Amino acid sequence: MSTIPNPGQCLRLLREAGCSDDVINHCKAVRKVAVRIAKKAHANIQLVEAGALLHDIGRGKTQGIMHGVEGANIATELGLPESIVNIIERHVGAGIPRDEAITLGLPPKDYMPVTLEEKIVAHADNLIENDHEHQIEKEVEKAIQKGHQKHAERLMELHKELSLRCGMDLNKI
Repeated sequence: MSTIPNPGQCLRLLREAGCSDDVINHCKAVRKVAVRIAKKAHANIQLVEAGALLHDIGRGKTQGIMHGVEGANIATELGLPESIVNIIERHVGAGIPRDEAITLGLPPKDYMPVTLEEKIVAHADNLIENDHEHQIEKEVEKAIQKGHQKHAERLMELHKELSLRCGMDLNKI
């Protein structure tokens, strides 16, 4: 499947990968926010929609921080486009730089979102807790409480960058 899968195909792939209903409902909620951002940012809506639906496909194997890496492996095995594989691999938090990835036990590489579509899916994921929308400050506060100051700063940087691109505060999207 080297083309971007449609929403129905994405949901089927999530189920086949062993994702729970809770994970699937989370992915649907992320899709709603991501598509709204993509329209405002003039991004590739089809890619953002598929990437948002599939971003947590790795949660069928693990709930931990490795779910992005596992998801990228699954997407690669399924023959999904590299653009979707990258969204899945780089969506965790507001991205994870190489030095932090090593510290966290991830394979040593840079997991920072690069393209507009990657950034949109990562940020939309940060605006959803379970299947409910919340403001970025809640996510920032959670990062600070865990002692992850750099992560908190990246969350706000991505929020500001995309809000500027969209011409509005994405807390209100």
